[in-house]
Amino acid sequence: MRNLDITTLRSFAAVADAGGVTRAAGFLNLTQSAVSMQLKRLEELLDLSLLDRSGRGVSLTPAGEQLLTYARRMIELNDEIYSRLTNADLEGEIVLGVPHDIIYPVIPRVMKAMRRDFPRVRLQLLSSYSAELKEQFGRGAVDVILTTEASPGPGAEALLEVPLRWYGAPGGTAWKARPLRVAFSRRCGFRPVAAALLDREGTAWELAVDSESDRTIEVSVSADLAVTPVLEGHAPAHFEMIAPGVLPELGAQKICLYASGARSRIVDPLVEMLRAEFGCLRGRGEITAQ
Repeated sequence: MRNLDITTLRSFAAVADAGGVTRAAGFLNLTQSAVSMQLKRLEELLDLSLLDRSGRGVSLTPAGEQLLTYARRMIELNDEIYSRLTNADLEGEIVLGVPHDIIYPVIPRVMKAMRRDFPRVRLQLLSSYSAELKEQFGRGAVDVILTTEASPGPGAEALLEVPLRWYGAPGGTAWKARPLRVAFSRRCGFRPVAAALLDREGTAWELAVDSESDRTIEVSVSADLAVTPVLEGHAPAHFEMIAPGVLPELGAQKICLYASGARSRIVDPLVEMLRAEFGCLRGRGEITAQ
């Protein structure tokens, strides 16, 4: 009987997620040659070609795509068995603060993994603006927070850099109007950045929507009444990115991680998951629009 090795499947899934052997090897703390050998053994065992190496980087063959689904299920079951038998003593509550616009795609995956690996740890998600999350973190009300900032604050770790772009309605024309009609949330950290750049570039603009509600901003922009700044790839599905160069460039924002050292034993697994997931995003350019 032939048996598939979990370690080999884990390497295969890491290569698929990272988009290449070199980056996957870094995530797995293995050498590139070791990962390549594992992939070779897996292909020989199945007598299938799993990776297309003809282009830049690697991509999955149809057989590889099919295997990836099974591989992830086997890895998840393996990890669940191991964690439930070995991590039963880890319990408590962690409060994780995340700005609403970067919850997807990472946070649901991390919450699912935490529930699987640490079933007695309750992970509570708090969604708010970066400035408010930093204030609550400073008071000790939140254990771990993610923020979007131009540069990390004291004690923070930058996980990912994402371009800040202008978005409008699909096929809309609001971006052509002068003065430019802009929708801002009152507490949004991107507001002073965008306003300062518009002024510096001499672009006439007016505040079309000034609201506490992000939903109000979404409705106004999708109705082609205004444009608004959003992290690239994190815009709602009913937004469309305005071509770069049409309006003043907004630069980039960093997704930063702040973690409390007071409860490191229970917090560290969450921090490592966040690092790994955002590392995968950086590797394969996956920033899914929501």
